[in-house]
Amino acid sequence: MIRFFLRFTGFWLLAAGFVALIVDGTRSIAASSLLLMSAGDAWYALAPGSLAALESWARAKSPALWENVLTSVLSAPAFLLLLVLGIVLMTLGRVRERSRFEVG
Repeated sequence: MIRFFLRFTGFWLLAAGFVALIVDGTRSIAASSLLLMSAGDAWYALAPGSLAALESWARAKSPALWENVLTSVLSAPAFLLLLVLGIVLMTLGRVRERSRFEVG
């Protein structure tokens, strides 16, 4: 059941990553220059309150966590972050094949 959930979530993150890539590509073609939406900008466009809540929580726990780690992750292109997360979840949820030499 957990593997199914990981694969299911990974599949939808991969799909969202490809959609974000197509949107960035369309915007780039229209502007005749490379335009990539950062993960932070995409999150702010979808749910600004939750991004502000994450920032206040991270600053309360450890200001270095917000400044060094989370700002770096949120400045990455949204499509890249979604694709990487999707691949990681799909890999974690994959069904492992049994070796024909395995005993048991």
